[in-house]
Amino acid sequence: MRLAVFLLVLMMAFAAGMVSAPAPAFADVSIMQYDDKGRPIGIKRKKSRLGGRGALGGRGGLGRLIVPPEEQYEKGEVLVVNPPGTFAGFTRQLGFSLIELVRLPQLALEVHRIRIPPRTSVPAAIRLLAQRFPGLIVDANHHFEPQNLPEFPNNVARAAIGWPAATRSCGAGVRLGMIDAAVDIGHPALVGQKVEFRSFHRSGRKPGPAEHGTAIAAMLVGKPSWGGLLPGAELRAGNIFEINETGRTVGNAVGLMKAVDWMAKSEVHVVNLSVAGADNKVMRVAFDRARDKGLILVAAAGNWGTADRPAYPAAYPDVVAVTAFGAKWVVYSHANSGNYIDFAAPGVRIWTAVPGGGRFQSGTSFASPYVAALIALEIKKGTHASPNTLRRILRKHAVDLGKPGRDTVFGWGFVDLNPQCRKSSKKRQDPKRRRSRLRRR
Repeated sequence: MRLAVFLLVLMMAFAAGMVSAPAPAFADVSIMQYDDKGRPIGIKRKKSRLGGRGALGGRGGLGRLIVPPEEQYEKGEVLVVNPPGTFAGFTRQLGFSLIELVRLPQLALEVHRIRIPPRTSVPAAIRLLAQRFPGLIVDANHHFEPQNLPEFPNNVARAAIGWPAATRSCGAGVRLGMIDAAVDIGHPALVGQKVEFRSFHRSGRKPGPAEHGTAIAAMLVGKPSWGGLLPGAELRAGNIFEINETGRTVGNAVGLMKAVDWMAKSEVHVVNLSVAGADNKVMRVAFDRARDKGLILVAAAGNWGTADRPAYPAAYPDVVAVTAFGAKWVVYSHANSGNYIDFAAPGVRIWTAVPGGGRFQSGTSFASPYVAALIALEIKKGTHASPNTLRRILRKHAVDLGKPGRDTVFGWGFVDLNPQCRKSSKKRQDPKRRRSRLRRR
């Protein structure tokens, strides 16, 4: 009874302005509105609440509750990089035990996956190890998620960006990498294509579904009839997603690091990462080593609809981050914003291959393959494989979509380049006409 009275008084106090809540931060966002058949009917501008803890995402920042990425990880375990010799004895006395020794020879790393003591939280375990071993690189085994959402019909990948249909040999000699979900290599879009698939899911768990991975693989190297960007290229496709004990599909940092190590060994020209998660100290070391090996990484900017929670790996300095836009150059309503955004590409209502057929999807997942393909072609031509060098080259061809210069929504803008691998019967399309077509979409 007393609790009910207290709650009633508290509610009345809020209504009267006697108790004030912190003022939320807002940003102006342009949102494309669609009818029930998926046709654009106009642009709505509104102030969208920026994320905080438990930030609201979804259209215009509203819709789905986002669990902060730093709080999404494998329970009961932590990751440690190259621990000292005294580590095993000390931690064993406290109830820690080794689950898996992850050797990453291409990255010159050993990562220990450690089981923490019962009734100990992951943050508490990290604090304990960091205090006992100053300088130790330790973090949670964070989860990563694909950056896609189902949407209404539009175009296959090449048509969506205004590139003409490709020949089957378009991209020959290019080696692409992708770290994503499982891939249905028996899909009609991929049968006969040069795809090597490996799964880095945990022993004892089943690999996750193949919808997202198949879509990205077909975008990159699918047959011309499916709009593949570089159908003549080779693709190394690594799956990091698995079904955990609760039935949830998750990807984690260990699988991601194993896949990065494979990409370095395969000497791919570029790696597309249409996944996002939290900043992770162990992952950061692995990505630094990958950069030292000359690996170029392109990642989706994230679909959390927030400006204050950068999505990783896109937000790492040496990773090229790509956001998505739809009709009339309007930014994708779920897209993250921030200083880490480099470029923008189509990513709304893209026709994608999925097991059993096709489906229309949207997300920053479907924007990053465009930039990855362009970067791979640049490197194949002999351009120095440096993130900043490649950024400078792409900037020369960028159409500014937001505030003058680089901004936090579109980065430098849309890279208006057309890969020179089209059907011989087609004349080269004038860039101005291509931009006009994109504006009318």
